Amino acid sequence: MIKDFLPISKKDMKKRGWDYVDFTYVIGDAYVDHPSFGHAIISRVLEANGYRIGIISQPDWKNKDSINVFGKPRLGFLVMAGNMDSMVNHYTVSKKRRKSDAFTPGGVMGKRPDYATIVYCNLIRQTYKDVPVIIGGIEASLRRMGHYDYWSDKVKNSILVDSGADILIYGMGERSVVEVADALNSGIDVKDITFINGTVYKTKTLDTVYNYIMLPDIDSIKSDKKKYAQSFYLQYCNTDPFVAKPLVEQYKEHMYVVQNVPSKPLSQMEMDDVYAYDYMRNYHPSYEKYGGVPAIKEVKFSLVSNRGCFGGCSFCALTFHQGRIIQTRSHESIINEAKTIINDSEFKGYIHDVGGPTANFRHPSCNKQLTKGVCPNKQCLFPEPCNNLKADHKDYLELLKKLRNLPKVKKVFIRSGIRFDYLMYDKDDTFMREMVKHHISGQLKVAPEHICDNVLEKMGKPKKAVYESFISKYNKINKSLGMNQFVVPYLMSSHPGSTLEDAVCLAEYLREWGYMPEQVQDFYPTPSTISTCMYYTGLDPRNMEKVYVTKNPHEKAMQRALIQYRNPKNYDLVKEALIKTKRTDLIGFDKNCLIKPRKIKNSMEKKKGRRRK
Repeated sequence: MIKDFLPISKKDMKKRGWDYVDFTYVIGDAYVDHPSFGHAIISRVLEANGYRIGIISQPDWKNKDSINVFGKPRLGFLVMAGNMDSMVNHYTVSKKRRKSDAFTPGGVMGKRPDYATIVYCNLIRQTYKDVPVIIGGIEASLRRMGHYDYWSDKVKNSILVDSGADILIYGMGERSVVEVADALNSGIDVKDITFINGTVYKTKTLDTVYNYIMLPDIDSIKSDKKKYAQSFYLQYCNTDPFVAKPLVEQYKEHMYVVQNVPSKPLSQMEMDDVYAYDYMRNYHPSYEKYGGVPAIKEVKFSLVSNRGCFGGCSFCALTFHQGRIIQTRSHESIINEAKTIINDSEFKGYIHDVGGPTANFRHPSCNKQLTKGVCPNKQCLFPEPCNNLKADHKDYLELLKKLRNLPKVKKVFIRSGIRFDYLMYDKDDTFMREMVKHHISGQLKVAPEHICDNVLEKMGKPKKAVYESFISKYNKINKSLGMNQFVVPYLMSSHPGSTLEDAVCLAEYLREWGYMPEQVQDFYPTPSTISTCMYYTGLDPRNMEKVYVTKNPHEKAMQRALIQYRNPKNYDLVKEALIKTKRTDLIGFDKNCLIKPRKIKNSMEKKKGRRRK
């Protein structure tokens, strides 16, 4: 096996002595051979299993010849839109076009199409009618069944139907993609590959599908929001590999989309193997002339220690993609990777992050999960911590200590999310003290998201009291260590359940706290989250209760402005919101007021001007 980038041209292919590829991998991102990029992992996993992979990165979707770089692949095409859903990549929550794309050489926007997976598949089908097409990645994974699409404001078909692909691999996909490749390699027709966990396929008959759950059909969920919410929650409760059943969604009389149960989580040895391949750990050198690929800067000196999340935030799609069971790498695996990045000529002594979706999750939330799975209708942390929860940071702390003691390492940061409620449930304060002392620099970013308990309940976040107790402990530890470090909270406006009155309460809390956030995230309805389901249907799929949802752009602007009420640009919006909520008591000169009455100020200035004359 050659340690080099995988072929991106026939010239590269010939250099390896190949006259064909087994799979052509079409990706919407620039080609970056680093384990933080999904296409790098999948291609290296296949390579390790003896398959030849050719990479076509960001093909010109208006030119069908752009798909013919390697000719006809022996086994099929793999298609992935990129590390992000292409629509999230392209548009802000206000549906305005973004100005740059961190996953494209030079940060240039517009090098991939909207709904990239569908467009790439259609491009392939123009030339190769009968070659198997397998789709995967975050875009395919989260759109695998009928789903609400925010950008078109309608329910769309399974992406498997609209793309014309043969198989969809959902989740992280390492195990599933090898099983699909082996099945194709053994001569099984792609239409008969219906038995692999972690895949979705189309079929004309359900004769070979057993013990399945029939979801509401596609026409029902398109016409009835209650049916959509019911369908979504059935899917949400069937994301665990130990307890899930196959799901079936009907499209017409003899056409069904079938989702097999998820793949089981990788063992620690398998996770170690995934990160031990000979990645080049950088973008392809052909991008150097464009200034490289910006996204590499965030991950080049970071270490992934885990995958999966049992946090259960309503606005997060991790439950659908990585699952709730935590999978970890061994200390040895992570330290070996750390030694590799330490020897990089650009390394300055700082490991930027050691984490994953939630940095301080280093083991499953309870002992039963690896044999019986997670509870389908119960969360580990919300609304209260489960009695079986294991809140223990000893393993993570030991790992951090090993890393910070490596030669040439000045500091090891924790930048991926810390779940502060989980931190509070650990009765041993040792990790929190060590984190404050060694692993942050001036400020710690956490995500309370809001401060009103009724909104937090819809978000799947801990109550305000938990956050306040965390802040109190954090400040106390800082004081005891003679340090003066701050907390930077991430806050979200306009989440389902948040009224204008709730936004005013949040503004009052920020006033008491003396904090003014520089950035606020408007709720973004991305595919396959509980929050997006609430946004579209006005119903909480967990209990089918009605939820207040603001879709009015002006009200959303007011909610956002209230969080940044000190910004002069937001004055008119804040004033309008306070009048509308009958909170004019917050307009005045008292210390408890949010804004001053501008008209009085202006009239006083006019009087002063007359006196000067």
